[in-house]
Amino acid sequence: MGFYDRDYIQQGHSWPRRHIFRTGLGFGPISPAVMWILIGNLAVFLAQRLGADQWLTRWFAVCTSSWQTDVQLWRLVTYQFLHGGLWHILFNMIGLVSFGPLLERTWGTRTFLGFYLGCGMAGGLCYVLLTVLKVLPAGFMIGASGAILGMLAASAILFPQITVLVYFLLPVPIRYVALIFIVIGLLVIFTGGYNAGGEAAHLGGMGAGAAFVLLRDRFDRVLFGLRSIIWHRQISRDAELQQEVDRILQKVHDHGMHSLTWREKATLRKATELEQRRIRGRY
Repeated sequence: MGFYDRDYIQQGHSWPRRHIFRTGLGFGPISPAVMWILIGNLAVFLAQRLGADQWLTRWFAVCTSSWQTDVQLWRLVTYQFLHGGLWHILFNMIGLVSFGPLLERTWGTRTFLGFYLGCGMAGGLCYVLLTVLKVLPAGFMIGASGAILGMLAASAILFPQITVLVYFLLPVPIRYVALIFIVIGLLVIFTGGYNAGGEAAHLGGMGAGAAFVLLRDRFDRVLFGLRSIIWHRQISRDAELQQEVDRILQKVHDHGMHSLTWREKATLRKATELEQRRIRGRY
């Protein structure tokens, strides 16, 4: 049975057929946001190869020195589309098309896109924080790894049944893959090993991805509770307003418009405006 034919993958968001793209590597359908992220990464990588690498890195990579003089927040997004070489972008894009469609199908395009970019931003912030604390040396950082590892962490929590083919050969449960990345990241950072900045982004992205999944239900419940309170208060206010309008209209019926105070006239105007808004909202 193919991965995308399983019951737990079939549940959730679905798109019209024209919005589903197939890969030739057996990853299943590529969802809309994943397709645009993939195209964006490939386009930027092509620009880097055509000679714009230094300029793009200068203005769009995460640069810890720039944070000492000016907080350039756009870098936390743009650095995710820059890559240092063919293998760098290849492995990141394999991760994107492996986990991205599954999560986008589960959450929907808008939520997934915010999640993806948010995990990448968390990875960049983790790197900046560790350089500020002198755990890592200052420098530049590029790559989508923070976002990719955020997707891995989220998938490990939501879909622990998944088995990942490491290097397309070795089947490993996704939970163990996530744990391996965490252990390697911590070891590299605190021993000052190779690509410690990248490992900081990995851990930051994974932390954000896990936190999003674990806290999302609680946040949704709190948000629903707040909306319910607002809704009930609105209903209560509407009921009180309706009672006051009925009283005023009865007064007009008994004594005429000239008997109304300025406050009663203002109440009628307010009720009329609210009713007009409701009517416009229906059409």
